[in-house]
Amino acid sequence: MKFKLSTKGFNDVIDITDKVREIVKNSKIEDGICLIFCPGSTCAITTIEFEGGAINDLKRILEKIAPMNKDYEHCKKWGDCNGYAHIRSALLKPSFCCPIENGDLVLGTWQQIIFIDFDNRPREREIIVKVVGM
Repeated sequence: MKFKLSTKGFNDVIDITDKVREIVKNSKIEDGICLIFCPGSTCAITTIEFEGGAINDLKRILEKIAPMNKDYEHCKKWGDCNGYAHIRSALLKPSFCCPIENGDLVLGTWQQIIFIDFDNRPREREIIVKVVGM
């Protein structure tokens, strides 16, 4: 299954838990694995408590690790000046895998699946969800 997201770029964080959960439920798989993936090298899929403070903390730490306003070789070569976005994606990864038990995602009480678009412009993104039974 696939679904689309319209993002704002610039660290836009979107909670995709409900959409992924719906796909898992519709699959009728009771026990297995759910892989969530976005084709792209300037985005990530991970988990966090989707709450303003935690999201702001994540953005602040990412800015310290791979600041937007630094000089990146990628910008010198391609001119799109989103080298920081590629670094952030490489660190957090564009995919996430979650177990399925009793037909539902196995997530902690305060754990949501999020998509982050690090690119320096709005984007249309495709999210691919693969559900495999065990």
